[in-house]
Amino acid sequence: MTAPLRIAALSAWHVHAEEYAREAQQHPGTELVAVWDEEPERGRALAESLGVEFAPDLEVLLARQDLDGVTVTTATNVHREVIGKAIAAGKHVFTEKLLAPTVAEGEELIAAAREAGVRLTVSLPRLAHGYALALRRVLEEGRLGRLTYSRVRLAHNGSTADWLPARFYDPVAAIGGAFSDLAAHPVYLTQLILGTDVQVRSATYTDMTGRGVEDNAVVTVTGTDGAIGVIETGFVTPTSPFSIEVQGTKGSFQHGLGADGGTSVDTGEGPVPLDVPADAENPFAQWVDAIRTGEDTTENLERAQALTALVASANSAAA
Repeated sequence: MTAPLRIAALSAWHVHAEEYAREAQQHPGTELVAVWDEEPERGRALAESLGVEFAPDLEVLLARQDLDGVTVTTATNVHREVIGKAIAAGKHVFTEKLLAPTVAEGEELIAAAREAGVRLTVSLPRLAHGYALALRRVLEEGRLGRLTYSRVRLAHNGSTADWLPARFYDPVAAIGGAFSDLAAHPVYLTQLILGTDVQVRSATYTDMTGRGVEDNAVVTVTGTDGAIGVIETGFVTPTSPFSIEVQGTKGSFQHGLGADGGTSVDTGEGPVPLDVPADAENPFAQWVDAIRTGEDTTENLERAQALTALVASANSAAA
């Protein structure tokens, strides 16, 4: 039997830090052995909640011969530094999005990982959800005809209910506000629908709670074939359902809309519910598989880079 991969969690900065660390505890192929954080008090608290040791020195932790990989949930602006150090130490890396603040920095990390022979994977979880698999199948079958429009919305009340940590409003550490964080999911889903080469046409950001970054945002894009995409997000909406709408010349796809919030296709005779498959392996499990097989996570990294490019372009357009 193959021994579990030994994993360390790097930083409790991100709200998903504990989630990914617990995945390392729960996955049969991995074992969580330590937590590091640039703020020792915060790191010790996470380590205690997980029942593992706190490692105060990152370099010493990464030099451990019994450490195979790391989950990275630091502030986005230090991804290049922290991920770069992990790669240089020969450790596999699973990271929260964005991979890096810029496409160029992301390319440096990808090239370094490939040269070092380590597996690098970015968390893009909704691509593995059943509705996304159903959508991909509908698109591949051409059931909607030539695409004309898409709209993907994901929002929550993190600002108005005040449950997001204050550090999420630091425009340097977080590389922006709601669009750089929560909108990542509707961005990569929009790119699944319209292609990774969509172009930003407008970006409207507002700061409704006065924290200094956008907490309400709408970005429009266009695909190479003329389709329009609308990406909506925010931290100020308590009841807005996650939803996907795709329109084409022959029909439409909907998820999360209507009274039942189900998944359906309408080709002119009314909406027909779709059989939604079970979720595929999530990105963490995909990362573990890639480590075991030695296969490169090519599509994941290409989509991660396209995500970074669109977020950076939208932030520039809004500014």
